[in-house]
Amino acid sequence: MIVSKETANHYVWGNNCDGWPLVERSDLSIKQERMPQGTMETRHYHQKSRQFFFVLRGTLKMEIEGEWFEMKEGQGIEVSPTKLHQAVNDSNEDVEFIVISQPTTKGDRIEE
Repeated sequence: MIVSKETANHYVWGNNCDGWPLVERSDLSIKQERMPQGTMETRHYHQKSRQFFFVLRGTLKMEIEGEWFEMKEGQGIEVSPTKLHQAVNDSNEDVEFIVISQPTTKGDRIEE
C-alpha cells in the first residue's frame, strides 16, 4: 500500500508540532514530522531505539549529548540508543523531516 502524510493518521506533539506515522510496527517506525519555527522537543533518550532524522525542508538543529548539529534539506543524523538528544527549530521557517526508529520508540522514551 502506498502511504503519504495525506493518507496517514495525523497527530500533534510538543508545542503545536505535527506528525504522520508512515510505518508503525514494533520493530520499525517511520514518521514524517513538522516543527513550526521557534519550537523544540523535550531533551530525552531511548533505551533501545536507534533513530535517524532526515530533513526534507528547512533547517533542523539537533543536540546530542551536548554537541550541536545543524541539518539542512537532504541531510540527516543518527542518534544511538541511550544518547540524550533534542530537536530544535530556531529558524524563521517550518522544518519537515523523516524520523526512522528501530525498534519503535513507543514506551521507550525517557525524559531527562
